[in-house]
Amino acid sequence: MTYEQDAATAHAWAALGGPPELAATVAYEGAGDVLAARLPVRELARASVGVCSLAAAELLARRNATPLPPVRVREAAVATAFASERHLRVGGKSPRAFAPLSRFWRAADGWVRTHANYPHHRARLLGALGVADTGDDPDLAETLAAELAARPARWIQETVYAAGGLAVAVAPPGGAAHPLVETAPSDVSRRDPLPPAPLPAAGVRVLDLTRVIAGPVATRTLALLGSDVLRVDPPNLPESADSHADTGMGKRSALLDLTAADGRAAFAELVATADVVVHGYRPGTLEALGLGDVLARRPGLIVARLCAWGWSGPWAARRGFDSLVQAASGIAVIEAGPDGSPGALPAQALDHGTGYLLAAAVLRALTDRQRTGLGRSVRLSLAGTASWLMNDLRPVPVEGDGYDAGPWLAETGSPYGLLRHALPPVHYEGAPRTWRTPPSLWGGDAPAWTPG
Repeated sequence: MTYEQDAATAHAWAALGGPPELAATVAYEGAGDVLAARLPVRELARASVGVCSLAAAELLARRNATPLPPVRVREAAVATAFASERHLRVGGKSPRAFAPLSRFWRAADGWVRTHANYPHHRARLLGALGVADTGDDPDLAETLAAELAARPARWIQETVYAAGGLAVAVAPPGGAAHPLVETAPSDVSRRDPLPPAPLPAAGVRVLDLTRVIAGPVATRTLALLGSDVLRVDPPNLPESADSHADTGMGKRSALLDLTAADGRAAFAELVATADVVVHGYRPGTLEALGLGDVLARRPGLIVARLCAWGWSGPWAARRGFDSLVQAASGIAVIEAGPDGSPGALPAQALDHGTGYLLAAAVLRALTDRQRTGLGRSVRLSLAGTASWLMNDLRPVPVEGDGYDAGPWLAETGSPYGLLRHALPPVHYEGAPRTWRTPPSLWGGDAPAWTPG
């Protein structure tokens, strides 16, 4: 167990605005060279979970006026949780992490990375390139490969983007850097302190408007720590059942059409008694729906925003996923294989790391609200986490090269069947070992808070 201050932990804790002296209280239990890569992925993973654990302990101590409980993070638990979607079994079956058309492809002058896990993204990708969708036809990938190989990478990127699809040119390192965390306090809203409680976020209502991994990992963590988390999705964009089985632990799930008047009215009712709203909508989207004022009117509301490409620059409004940010930021070049083909991190580390940092930012905002009564806006991005990984983190020496994930996996019954899933890595003395409830069926709950 190491007790000296970890540089990555101190850096992330400072970005979150935490009291500097607390960073050195986080201890790590090693498990060998987990999440091995050329870049310091292990250091990113353990530090993001470390500051999240510390933020939970800090809030618990503040609410109860008690000493800070010890924070000890086990790297085996971290490594298992960062690959939670790979460890997941639903009724004994392994989910498919990436669809066949989500991968690296050769272009005429380099490489591109596509993302086509969702049906609408697949349709837009193929439509942009004039390729007919022949379903499960094994020749489809060959046809698409031929089209991509004949065209420049940047042309593919911009053409697919214009069609609403997802493809990026693989780029070398050296692009614009992005901050890890951005915060702005409210200057008008006030809220009474949270009362003493056995869990840090007990009684905190969290409205979750996120999808895929990063945002749902953040809200899954807040649910672990006692929050009432209600995930809300548009009815026309079904979530993958496997993805929801993994990241829906501890939450309820409802559907609301925010483009309809009744959906916006229901959203306003939810926000009226919410403590936190976490969303992954691109900049300006909620404002365009007339919902920006709804958030601004709620006293003491903490609004946590997540995006792919950062909050400034020409790509700020673009859609994105972890794999695409890895490709465009230079990570894929750094992690290239022996033959020079683009590589990837050993886990969706930008997603998972950003998720724990986002949860930490919410917890820190709740802690500060105990003193000031003020709400806060916090913003994170996958690009910011990528910048942190590439520019600010340094490897920490480690011994050993393997660990057993078994102790960090559990089985839980759910509406989807028996789930084998990763246990949460967030830990302080007395922390819950797992979530109170399994995921409910996606969209199967009423858009209302739990009574009481």
